[in-house]
Amino acid sequence: MTFTPGRVITRRYVRGDWCTWVQPMRVVADDDRGLLLWHPAGSDFARIVDADGNTQHELTIDRMREPRLTVLTWTGYDILVLMPPGAAHSVWWFFRDGDFAGWYVNLETPYVRRPDGVDTNDHLLDIVVTPERRWEWKDDDELEARTGHPLYLDRTTAAAVRAEAERVVTLIEAGAFPFDGTHTDFRPEPDWPTLRLAPDGTAPVGQRVSGRSSAGLSEK
Repeated sequence: MTFTPGRVITRRYVRGDWCTWVQPMRVVADDDRGLLLWHPAGSDFARIVDADGNTQHELTIDRMREPRLTVLTWTGYDILVLMPPGAAHSVWWFFRDGDFAGWYVNLETPYVRRPDGVDTNDHLLDIVVTPERRWEWKDDDELEARTGHPLYLDRTTAAAVRAEAERVVTLIEAGAFPFDGTHTDFRPEPDWPTLRLAPDGTAPVGQRVSGRSSAGLSEK
């Protein structure tokens, strides 16, 4: 199953029975290098938020009070996301006012395709990379704190996440693809609008997500 360029799909994080994150994404390419997706600033996204405004950065899901998938507006950067096939990470290009502003590496499970998008699971650790390829860890403390929690990672998985991150750092420092300047001059099609999630993106997420989308799609 491949996705046609120009199509809008959803990119979801799924943790156990919980859908914790949804982004509507425009397909740029779907080829041997991976699934390349576009999400402009001003578009919708949804994340799990509890009744007190806490996200997973503050609390684990089991400690949240009445958690719901809540639709918000993506601000700041336009993002181009590459999900390499079989890789336990994605690479994000950040753009502000059309200018390349750096990369972001999200450690995650290899993605699984479904008819209307892809599912993965966030592995907490990230790498922030400047246009000059200076890099630093992000949320390393969160990975450490969540390791051993049954909804997150065991120590074997956490070690594999760190090993994957080190492999990506090798590419960063070598200036190898995708950190070789590829896509830094990317321009979206001028008629591509911002992307919206349909109202069912706010549905309670305490149910199993298999067999249904957590959010529909619309464009505006």
